[in-house]
Amino acid sequence: MRTGESGPGRRTGARTGSRAPADSPSGRQVEGVPAGHPADTGSGERPAPAVRAARAAVSVSFAVHGTASGTFATRIPWLREHLGLSPGWLGLALVFMTVGASAAMPLSARLAHRYGPRRALAAVSLACCAGLALPPLAPALGWLCLALFVYGCGLGLMDVAMNAQGVRVEAAYGRSVMSGLHGLWSVGTLVGGAGGVVAAHAGLDARVHLGVAAPLLAAVAVVAARWTPGGDGWDSRLPDGADGEDGDEKAGEAQAPPRFALPSRGVLAIGLLGFCAVFAEGASMDWSGIYLADVTGAGPGPAASAYTAFACTMALARLCGDAVVRRFGPVATVRVGGVLASAGAALVVAARTPPAAVAGFALIGVGIAVIVPLCFAAAGRLSAAAPGQGIAGVATLAYASGLAAPAAVGWIAESTSLSVSFAVVTALLLALPVAARVLRT
Repeated sequence: MRTGESGPGRRTGARTGSRAPADSPSGRQVEGVPAGHPADTGSGERPAPAVRAARAAVSVSFAVHGTASGTFATRIPWLREHLGLSPGWLGLALVFMTVGASAAMPLSARLAHRYGPRRALAAVSLACCAGLALPPLAPALGWLCLALFVYGCGLGLMDVAMNAQGVRVEAAYGRSVMSGLHGLWSVGTLVGGAGGVVAAHAGLDARVHLGVAAPLLAAVAVVAARWTPGGDGWDSRLPDGADGEDGDEKAGEAQAPPRFALPSRGVLAIGLLGFCAVFAEGASMDWSGIYLADVTGAGPGPAASAYTAFACTMALARLCGDAVVRRFGPVATVRVGGVLASAGAALVVAARTPPAAVAGFALIGVGIAVIVPLCFAAAGRLSAAAPGQGIAGVATLAYASGLAAPAAVGWIAESTSLSVSFAVVTALLLALPVAARVLRT
């Protein structure tokens, strides 16, 4: 669409690149939302149908990615038994998945530039879902490492691509939507995990389970990608070059992002904020059940409830988080979240009964829920012309944190105790209220 033309989602005669006002309905500037930024609450317009359809489509992409992740996680015990792997060798194999994701993430922006964000998302979604079927087919450890590396590449590429599309949709909406998108990812992990538990209890071979799940998820993701930003009929209130209704067709006109580039100082600061949040997330997900069993003496049922409490409260907080961000702004939201998460982690450290520990993990889930979505959104805004580039920098640090957290907690616990391990988690979470100011982008 040329400057000044009207169309779906654009006010007639509006100048290309115009932005919604940054004042909240009460007339005050929301902290963490710069003047003129579309993520603020100033615009009361109802988004155009094309924009609402794009949000729904990107939501499906997040849900598919989460479902694939949750489905695979439940079949890891099958992989260990099928190949007869020790915990150490299994851990080494799983590292290849993270290495693959980290290696592939920087390429996502290049793919979006060359083929357009819509086509790129469809392609990497297909690659991610196809990769899901590979690990159970591996006949030996070496092949498993290779399969997990390929699957990790697909996960990382899709992660960056869908978050970049989420940033475009958020800018078009004129208000925060990233938290809700990540909430649907969390719901997807719960759905995928539940399906995996049913399949495992039924004794279904993982080769059959993942072989059926992969094409179904791929079909849903590829169809949904057709409605995401980046083609004819799409329109948004974004800066010139960030996207546009002819994004796929004009993908090659702008300067291509580099194949690899060190993150800028702003992206690095945002990534470190996300690092602290993901560290607490990884520690809680992998060690909450063991913490309850070893420290509080809980049985298998109460021990499992710690992870359930953490995952469910985080999912609910993400689904409700956009309203909080619109009301108070990202900086204030992260500061309050950091206080809640720190209090939860401190409660875990002090807990000697299962209910107290479960409550602590639930508070951690609530406190860190919106931090990663806000970090992705802020990184995308810093690299408006190629949001995938900034998001890749943040996502790489987040994946590194997710890899380091479970191991670090185990090593510290081996030398001291699990309580000391979560004291370290508490210290990292205490940095969140202070570091929240980096979201003023």
